[in-house]
Amino acid sequence: MTGPETHKTLSRSAHLDNSAASLALRKAQLEASIEQERVDIMVETSRWRDASRPIDDGWHFIMRFRIPLYIAGGALLVKGARHPSALIRLARRLATGRVLVSQAQRLLDGR
Repeated sequence: MTGPETHKTLSRSAHLDNSAASLALRKAQLEASIEQERVDIMVETSRWRDASRPIDDGWHFIMRFRIPLYIAGGALLVKGARHPSALIRLARRLATGRVLVSQAQRLLDGR
């Protein structure tokens, strides 16, 4: 095989080699991209856990006292059902206290 047929065969072979090399390069790029995304996800997961740790700790603290909180809530509910005006008065005082605390924080932060 000499002449144009040999050139076509060599050209086709070279083209296949370039195509395979191009595919291998693309595959390597995609794998590197996926690996980087995995690392980014792990880093963000760690940051998220660190940021939410105080909330989780508070939740676990509350859950340790779940039964006494249920009992206290039930007692308040019974008392509130018997004397609704006292419950309304307590709610008003709590709301007023909350407003006073938030105003004090705003005043002190303004310094």
